[in-house]
Amino acid sequence: MFDIGFLELLLLGVVGLLVLGPERLPKAARTLGLWIGKIKRTVSGMQREISAQLEAEELRQKLDEQQKKLDDSVSRVKHGVEGLAKSEDRTHDAVKPPQQAPASSPEQRLDDALARAREGAADADAAPQPSSVDKDAPQR
Repeated sequence: MFDIGFLELLLLGVVGLLVLGPERLPKAARTLGLWIGKIKRTVSGMQREISAQLEAEELRQKLDEQQKKLDDSVSRVKHGVEGLAKSEDRTHDAVKPPQQAPASSPEQRLDDALARAREGAADADAAPQPSSVDKDAPQR
């Protein structure tokens, strides 16, 4: 703080001895030492409080930055999921699988299978026949 060397302290001691005298100089030096000690403690306490406040402010700023990053990430993921859900809804609505009613009995399932087989056979009969094959000729 102050750049006071040994010679300056010696000069102050001699002046204090001449001004105050030998009886009051020790009491004045002790009082001066207590005041200097109180001032030093007060200054160091203020420095600690200021540094603690600065550290707390830095932590708050870092926390705010991390919160903003987290909020941005969450919103991006949310928008991505919403977009994915919307695209799945569109494709799901466009291509719906045919819904089949569950057959209640083995007879009903057999009837459904026969009906599908008849439909397949009717489609095969309706298919065009090649012209080089004679329809009336016996098949081998």
